[in-house]
Amino acid sequence: MSEALETALLDWRKMVSFRMPARSMAAVLASCLALTPVAAQSDPASVQPFPSPEILTYTIEWRLITAGTAVLSLERSGGGWQSLLKLDSVGLVSKLYKVDDKLTSHYEGQFCVVNSTMNAIEGKRRRDTHITFDAERKKASYLERDLVKNTIVRQQEIDIPACVHDVVGALNFLRTRPLEPGHSIELPMSDGKKSVNVRIEAQEREDVKINGVVHKTIRYEAFLLNKVLYQRDGRLFVWIAEDGRRVPVQIRIRTGFPIGTVTLQLEKQQQSS
Repeated sequence: MSEALETALLDWRKMVSFRMPARSMAAVLASCLALTPVAAQSDPASVQPFPSPEILTYTIEWRLITAGTAVLSLERSGGGWQSLLKLDSVGLVSKLYKVDDKLTSHYEGQFCVVNSTMNAIEGKRRRDTHITFDAERKKASYLERDLVKNTIVRQQEIDIPACVHDVVGALNFLRTRPLEPGHSIELPMSDGKKSVNVRIEAQEREDVKINGVVHKTIRYEAFLLNKVLYQRDGRLFVWIAEDGRRVPVQIRIRTGFPIGTVTLQLEKQQQSS
């Protein structure tokens, strides 16, 4: 093993020992090896505009290492939508500290979250978190369990607006609302423990090249770190393609020690029925 790789893996162990909350990790990574590059659409007329069912697959890169994969799927559920975000560590990183997180969320209307469930396996930790967002009562009920100790870690209820977004729902809502550079919006967001208005700013147009494919995008910054929705200091950027589906092709979180910069890049996109 090279010295650089050993150093990176040591830093990874320090990073995960910080124990960034499982829900924060999944939401922000907002998280594949050996997948085919993003295929060009041969028939643009056949592409359904967003929202429609899809599967987006990302590689997670950290310190020049492919540290994991993130698969984000969206499907119809009754009169609304269901999303599933699956984060997995891979390779040597997985051997050092296995991550297997699944975040399932249900939405109604303009991606207003109804409920969400996080199943998190991170090293020796096993956590289940359930949140119900009651639009009529304007309350969010949060329950987190430690499955190893069979104990309740946290249980609480907070006030929320009638329509509130989790992080994945906010991203999907943003995809339905093209925002030109120089403009910003505020979205009501909640992780079940806190409810805030988060500013999202369209900054500039950028070309993003992934696996030889150049994507015309707009770069957005979501101001949800730095004690806004999450305590962790840092910055979160999202590059959304300027096409009919407005797919997020790149996501980057920049924080201080021990995490540093983590980048998700789109490897594969599929439209499903």
